[in-house]
Amino acid sequence: MFGECHAHIIMDGINYRHAVDLHRENVNEEAIHRCFQRYADSGVKFVRDGGDALGVSARAKEIAPEYGIDYRTPVFAIHKEGCYGSIVGKSFTDLKEFHIRVQEAKEEGADFIKIMTTGLLDFSNHGSITGTPLDGTEVKEMVHIAHEEGFAVMSHTNGVYGVRAAIEAGADSVEHGNYMDAETVSMLADSDTVWVPTLVTVRNLKGCGRFEDETLLPIIKKGEENVKLAYKMGAKVALGSDGGAYMVPHGKGIQDEYQAFLNILGDNEEVREWLKNGETEIKKRFKHS
Repeated sequence: MFGECHAHIIMDGINYRHAVDLHRENVNEEAIHRCFQRYADSGVKFVRDGGDALGVSARAKEIAPEYGIDYRTPVFAIHKEGCYGSIVGKSFTDLKEFHIRVQEAKEEGADFIKIMTTGLLDFSNHGSITGTPLDGTEVKEMVHIAHEEGFAVMSHTNGVYGVRAAIEAGADSVEHGNYMDAETVSMLADSDTVWVPTLVTVRNLKGCGRFEDETLLPIIKKGEENVKLAYKMGAKVALGSDGGAYMVPHGKGIQDEYQAFLNILGDNEEVREWLKNGETEIKKRFKHS
């Protein structure tokens, strides 16, 4: 089975607020064990977390060996004050403070740095991303600072401007990457950045009632087009489901993500090898030097 290259152990795939409340006072180790048991039962031996603000992923890193799981975490994600990201990490106001956050992550045992450069999909306005993306110059300096400290960079990023800025900055991976156009996918293919599409965060919402399927289908179609283009162009791509997100259960989520790729590209050795190569890149880079 493939590894899970994007998960959030703090989340449960059902109710975000309830899942987080379990850890408000103290890290709930029972919840962590449940997550890891699901991964173990699914044959998943590699999990790269996206971090959280309550120390859950830091404790999970200590527990993971009990399940034979190679677990990597940024401990917490880093977002700009006033922008999206408070649910998974700590904020910064300027680049000096960003550097302080990177050093804090290092002290707390981070394997890599996760940055938040844009918001989320705006389901009420197709093609749009919530909030304003960080300026490309700032993103470039953030990535540079993290690299200078010996860390690979995982970048939560959506939209054409945001993805291009992350690629040009030298981010080691782009997470989600919704609404890319063909030119941006071409830039991705020409770079060393690994794309982790997390397709099932939208695909698994079909029929659940949270959003109308008519709203979801154009997003799903665009994601499929970009996956086909990335495969054709030879971009680096790895499987990550955003395990723990709504309707994306730990363990099953990555199985759903793999099946989504097979449905889009076909089930053959070349596709499997392509995805395995992307995972190999993630495993190789996302470990603090």
